[in-house]
Amino acid sequence: MASSLEIEISWKDVIATFINERLKAKLEKLKDDDPKRPELLAQHDPVTWIADASRRVTQIQAVTHSLKPIHPDARGTNLYVEPASQPVLTELGSHALGEQFVGDVVGNAAALDVYKFLKLEVNGRSLLAALLAQDADALAALHTDPAQARALRDAFVSLTQPRAGEPSSHTLAKQLYWLTGDDACADADYTLLAPLYATSLAHAVHAQVQEDRFGDTNKAARQARRERKAHDGVFHHYPNLAVQQMGGTKPQNISQLNSERRGMNYLLSSLPPQWRTSAVRLPVHATSVFDRLFIARPEVRRTVQMLRQFLESDPEPNLATRQRREALLDTLLDELVSLAAELQQLLPPGWSRDDERFEKLDPDQKLWLDPLRAELPEEFEFAGLWLQMDWPVEIGKAFARWLNEQLRGKLPVGDAEAREWKKVLLTDEDGFKQQLCELRDKLDAPHYIPIRKTHAELAALREENP
Repeated sequence: MASSLEIEISWKDVIATFINERLKAKLEKLKDDDPKRPELLAQHDPVTWIADASRRVTQIQAVTHSLKPIHPDARGTNLYVEPASQPVLTELGSHALGEQFVGDVVGNAAALDVYKFLKLEVNGRSLLAALLAQDADALAALHTDPAQARALRDAFVSLTQPRAGEPSSHTLAKQLYWLTGDDACADADYTLLAPLYATSLAHAVHAQVQEDRFGDTNKAARQARRERKAHDGVFHHYPNLAVQQMGGTKPQNISQLNSERRGMNYLLSSLPPQWRTSAVRLPVHATSVFDRLFIARPEVRRTVQMLRQFLESDPEPNLATRQRREALLDTLLDELVSLAAELQQLLPPGWSRDDERFEKLDPDQKLWLDPLRAELPEEFEFAGLWLQMDWPVEIGKAFARWLNEQLRGKLPVGDAEAREWKKVLLTDEDGFKQQLCELRDKLDAPHYIPIRKTHAELAALREENP
């Protein structure tokens, strides 16, 4: 039983409200004694307005696949094909929209109010859909005379039908020959295709991309990613996204949906994949991974260049400057953690014992990059050094020296900057420090990381306190 609070909405009431709102908007622009008022009142009588709209509907056409976006001056066939009626394919296409799609309208922009009229909804169903389904209540709302109502209905639903005449294309439209036979040299084995723009699908894609780019949910995920914090949601990102503007200053001349998007149409990247070698680069005959492997990473080189240019511009000492510098440093730290993870996870424990290739590699970096070597039975000395946990400080110093070398030139970097770079690395809660924490849990090592004492200092302490 329906609740007493529920109010049944009729098509007649919805139509009357729509027409009255249009009349009110026009009357507000006129003075009370303006001679045009009686004329407007007569034009917006529901019977008169609906009859006029049924005549103007011939100036527009409902479409799901349009020619205008291909070229604004093209003249030819547009199609209205409900997605649910299309063959279901594994590839993405208009068929994926199912029943949830938005039809578009092309034609005289001055008659687009007729389509707004047909988009009126009752209980989630549009007036156009109701008329296509021969809904009795919708027909009765058009006219009290059943014959007149059917004539009006036929006029309104005609905007979903192809225009009179054979399907046609245009010299400004896209056309291509598609091989349908077996002989590529025989003209008869080709069919001439005239692709149309899937405007309903493009509108659905635009809505999804807009939500993914600017919606509150993705904003929260983007903020968490920027701050390197855990987040339960999904972060959406569209690399190399392009925007195509259609219609210039008059997007309504392309279509109604194009006007609603202010002419904006997203183009997803279709670039071919870039080959990335799966082989792990090793610090063969190197004294430091910073000078060989780290600087060889494209993102590291790009970020160092950006940081150098930013600092050379002598930015103002304010919050924006600090945030920009920290963002660039965060990128370098992410790359450093990724480099360590690649060597730690993809190489067998003990790879750094190869004296022929890695004899020159800094011992502290061996401790950092080959931590599971400490679990090998014969590596007592290596395990002892690893568990002392004073080597992270040396990694911080090596990173600081390396970064200073990259920035030297016009920039007067020295000990103060080196201390800052080291501190940033050793206090990187979600990167370097987290990686060490996971290794400490795995190797049952102390969680405290000294950030000041060096090997020599610890040796001196051991001599003083045997």
